[in-house]
This record gives sequence, C-alpha cells and structure tokens, in this order.
Amino acid sequence: MGKPMQVSRFWRHFKEKYRLVGSKCKKCGKIHFPPRQVCDECGSREMEEIQLSGRGKVISWTIVRNPPSGFEYYKPYPLALIELEEGPIILAQLTDVDPEEITFGMEVEMVTRKIREFNEDGIILYGYKFRPPIK
Repeated sequence: MGKPMQVSRFWRHFKEKYRLVGSKCKKCGKIHFPPRQVCDECGSREMEEIQLSGRGKVISWTIVRNPPSGFEYYKPYPLALIELEEGPIILAQLTDVDPEEITFGMEVEMVTRKIREFNEDGIILYGYKFRPPIK
C-alpha cells in the first residue's frame, strides 16, 4: 500500500474533498470540478471559487469486484459517474445503497466518509462519496 499524502498536499486539497469547492469562469460561466485556474471552455484566467451543492444524479456506474490495494475491505463496491446539479461530472464511490437498487438518473447527495486507512501509520483518509438522499 502506498504512503499517505504529505500534510501540505492534504490541506491544499481539503476544500475539494470535504466541501466540493469548484471554480466558475467569470467570462463564460462554465463550472469546473476540481477547481481550475484556466477555463477549458474559453481559455480565460478569470476564475472564481464556488461552493457546489453536492447534489446530482447517477449517469453511469459499475461494481468494483477486484479493487486496488488498500480498498479490499470495501469490495464489492459501486463506483459511479455523477452529474452534479451545477454541471460537472465526477467519479465517486456510492455508499449507503444496495448495488441492486442503483438506477440511471438516481438522485444522490455528497457525504463525507472514510476512503481508506494506512495501517502502518494509523492515518485515516476521508473524502466525498455519494448516497441516495435521506427523505
């Protein structure tokens, strides 16, 4: 299993992993996640940080049965492409859902969950996953 990321890198990515902070182009309005310094739509460098809602829908998914090192505990687990309300599409693990209940267009919301644990160092890495909304 690989070593955990450095503390400085962890804090640099904190907003993306825990609050779904993206960027919006001031020129054309395109929203990006993760945040970018240059818009891939119009090439503008006039970007502003925005808070994404964390809500979206499943546009595709698969069930991971042979996970990479460090993720064996979760197998099998669903991995999905999520289209956020604001437009960006992200890849994320689904949680709190039976894989048989996943459907195209299913509404989901972001939650913070444990991603993996580095046993030798005792470090636990948290990040975003998605689940069906609690009604």
